[in-house]
Amino acid sequence: QLVESGGGLVQAGGSLKLSCVASQRTSGTYHVGWFRQAPGKERSFVASINWNGGSTDYSDSVKGRFTISRDHAKNTAYLQMNNLKPEDTAVYYCAAELSTTNLPRGNYVYWGQGTQVTVSS
Repeated sequence: QLVESGGGLVQAGGSLKLSCVASQRTSGTYHVGWFRQAPGKERSFVASINWNGGSTDYSDSVKGRFTISRDHAKNTAYLQMNNLKPEDTAVYYCAAELSTTNLPRGNYVYWGQGTQVTVSS
């Protein structure tokens, strides 16, 4: 029900914008999170945005460089990634959590298939 796109190969210092489109069949309102998994590492939190877009959260490693946003009309969430570093190389996943509270609690139930981001030095 979630499909990511926008990944690719970019040089260090470059930018990419990831998109996460939700199926029209997904009902209710959802918080959205972005996660990433580098080779040989655990999946880690990158950023989240609450159901109405009024609250965002970022991991320390991306704060100031990445921006999460959403467009309800398009059922799409975005992750704008600027000043990319080789350590940002990973498969990036978006996830959705039913918004029973105003802020995400980490109970993501829907996941996309992931999109590869590779940053060369």
